[in-house]
Amino acid sequence: MRDNGTDFYDNDANFEKYMQRRQWQENANDTLEKPVIMELLGDCSDRHILDLGCGDAGFGVELLKKGCAAYMGIEGSRKMAEASESNLTGLNNGTVQHMRMEDYAYPPDAYDVVISRLAIHYLQDIAGLFRGIHQTLRPGGRFIFSVEHPVITSTLQPSGMRTNWVVDNYFIEGYREQQWLGGTVHKYHRTVEDYFTALTEAGFRVASLRESKPVREHFLTEETYERRRRIPLFLFLEGVKKG
Repeated sequence: MRDNGTDFYDNDANFEKYMQRRQWQENANDTLEKPVIMELLGDCSDRHILDLGCGDAGFGVELLKKGCAAYMGIEGSRKMAEASESNLTGLNNGTVQHMRMEDYAYPPDAYDVVISRLAIHYLQDIAGLFRGIHQTLRPGGRFIFSVEHPVITSTLQPSGMRTNWVVDNYFIEGYREQQWLGGTVHKYHRTVEDYFTALTEAGFRVASLRESKPVREHFLTEETYERRRRIPLFLFLEGVKKG
């Protein structure tokens, strides 16, 4: 069985390169992905939050400081889980478990919000995952996630700066490989319709569908802003548990 992205980050060189990349002033995570996630999340005061594929739990630290009642991070990468534990040290009600999100027990009616940022596209099967998430949410609870946009995952991506954007093999779902940061990342492509259908079949009402349209104020340079207007890098969906 192919890994779901966790093994990539357990490689020392890949881990270091990724963490350095996240420090770039105009990295796409902070300029395009995080603003939409924060807008969808809204006020997290007194919420019990589950974060699937939490990385180093930097986002969890931020949520706890904003007043969320409890934060649980699930992280499959050993190195990322260790970084999570370090970052959450000293913060009440913030914990992390080192396991793949597919293996988590998803206790019934345990959380107000489940989030997952740029992790679900590593999984081959999302139907079972979405059912587990639906189970673990309280009535009225929300599932908010981001993935690499299907127009990106449809086509294999060489490393380096792209100068043109060709969408190909869009309706051929399944395994993809990407050369990134000097290593090979394994991902799974599915269409926008696939994500929408998986949510509804798991019992969710789809409340939001967003794309990573850039906002000028999040960028330092006009050049980067204009480049990000060419193609949607990320897709966001929000599902609500009925009742």
